[in-house]
Amino acid sequence: MPLPRLGTRSVRARTSPVAVAVLAGVLVVALGGALLAVLAGGGRHGRAAGDGPRRITVEVSPSRCGRGWARPEPGVQTFDLHNTSNGAAEVYLEDPGTKEVFGEVEGIGPGTTRQLTVRLGTGTYAFACVPDDADAVTGPRVHVAGGRRGPGARPVTGHDLIPPALAYQRWVAGGLDDVVRLTTRLRSAIDDGDLAAARAAWLPAHLRYEQLGAAYDAFGDADARINGTDAGLPDGVRDKDFAGFHRIEYGLWHGEPAARLRAPAAALVKAAAGLRDGWAQTRMDPAQLGLRAHEILENTVQFELTGRTDYGSGSNLATARANLDGTRAVLSRLRPLLTARYTGLTGLDRDLGGARQLLDGFRHGARWTPLGDLTRAERERTDAALGQLVERLASVATLCDPRRTA
Repeated sequence: MPLPRLGTRSVRARTSPVAVAVLAGVLVVALGGALLAVLAGGGRHGRAAGDGPRRITVEVSPSRCGRGWARPEPGVQTFDLHNTSNGAAEVYLEDPGTKEVFGEVEGIGPGTTRQLTVRLGTGTYAFACVPDDADAVTGPRVHVAGGRRGPGARPVTGHDLIPPALAYQRWVAGGLDDVVRLTTRLRSAIDDGDLAAARAAWLPAHLRYEQLGAAYDAFGDADARINGTDAGLPDGVRDKDFAGFHRIEYGLWHGEPAARLRAPAAALVKAAAGLRDGWAQTRMDPAQLGLRAHEILENTVQFELTGRTDYGSGSNLATARANLDGTRAVLSRLRPLLTARYTGLTGLDRDLGGARQLLDGFRHGARWTPLGDLTRAERERTDAALGQLVERLASVATLCDPRRTA
């Protein structure tokens, strides 16, 4: 699940490729295939016949933002954004009237050049230069005549993300209540020595926790105690720090007696209850909500569909299904922002429904098909369905990344 901080206890603690792209200074805006923002190298200017998009050098600085774009043309354009100031800056190509963004590059260092490739049509454009510690500056307006104008994206601000973040946080509170109730049932079965009942109680408790994926970063160290793996532990599954759901899973499906599982079960309930009781004082970062929507299924593909988090229950496909529900929970809170910004929203909804139906086909009552029992065709369909969703959700992460407007 989407923990962006690197650690040793959980294989889920990592930074996603989208986050890396943001840190590196490039956002890839994918709006129905009509808009591209690409980082590349090179420094040619002008255009030869058959030599690709026209290359235009544009200045990035508080005093000369956007200077150099003198002969606007419709179609694909590549801008060499050269920062002549003494500080880093991000640059948007926008409609100065509506503030719709058609391309952007972040983190352009002093004296460096980055490329932005976009497809332009009839309309008015301007570059906005946003220095790191200064007010935004809008460059000259440029009018393009001819060609079909592709969709832009109205910027999302940090303020826009506060209501969905608060709504999601309230939803997580209810989920944590469920986790405590279900883990308590699991502990009771173990305390009673009824391992068959414990195995039946383990999966519902684990899946409810897995549905809360976009909140994992706010859970902090509690996530390792609740849902950590043996990754990085010196003694692997026998390490004293191996804890939580997967520790109990390993014991339940590898013949450990109830006596050896009572302490891990009690620790799991204690960790879940502590997280629930402190949740009201926790504040999720609204700016991360769109990124988390992407990371949930990105991590599902990386860890659940590879079986790396299977400690004996064979429930990876059930977990993938829970992760799908977790993604839908985030998207439902972001939908008011996405409706007017993401042209691929209908396709995303369609793919989510298709993936849900596909995964549901692997459920047989309380039992789920283990990954190893999938046919090659079933495996390929599952990988393709989840992979397609990860690509679509990368656009959600990009569009919901808050941008400075002043």
